[in-house]
Amino acid sequence: MAIGRLKIGAIRIEQGRVTDRFQSLMNPGRRVDPFIESYTGITNAMLRDAPPCKEVMSKFADFIEDYDLVAHNASFDSRFLTAELRRVKRLCAGEFACSMLVARRLYQDADNHKLGTLVKLLRIPNNGTFHRALADADMTAHLWLKMLAEIKGKYRITEITFPLMQKLSRTTASAVPRFLRGWNASNKE
Repeated sequence: MAIGRLKIGAIRIEQGRVTDRFQSLMNPGRRVDPFIESYTGITNAMLRDAPPCKEVMSKFADFIEDYDLVAHNASFDSRFLTAELRRVKRLCAGEFACSMLVARRLYQDADNHKLGTLVKLLRIPNNGTFHRALADADMTAHLWLKMLAEIKGKYRITEITFPLMQKLSRTTASAVPRFLRGWNASNKE
């Protein structure tokens, strides 16, 4: 998932496969300053005919239902999503996990843990577009799937649950191998 004041994008993953996508621009009801236009590539002309935030967020709430959510830098996205959903009197029933925090545990030698850096490091296919909601959501989804596959392969964990990934994101980097080996052993019993 990738979300901002002007755009939102999400990829639905079910049983390790991408099954659906959601994207929309959101008209904030005011002009966007030139810095934001240059940073995001989203112009005032593009937003002129975009639906209002309230309408988009209602549709997005229907899309996410009670699914768990993954975002790269989830602390930002979760706060923003919670606030926007509150405005339309909706709730986010799913849990959040942060692909950036998990990546920090798994790829400790990476130069940094920005989405673009990880996409390049792990050779995740992309079209070179960043800071656009659906493109970022797509790369985050593929990063997530890559991390799941690497954990399965390296630690021979057959079923990786969302709570496992949440706990992994809170595990100190030095304790990751012990944590994952321990998880594997405790779930074989």
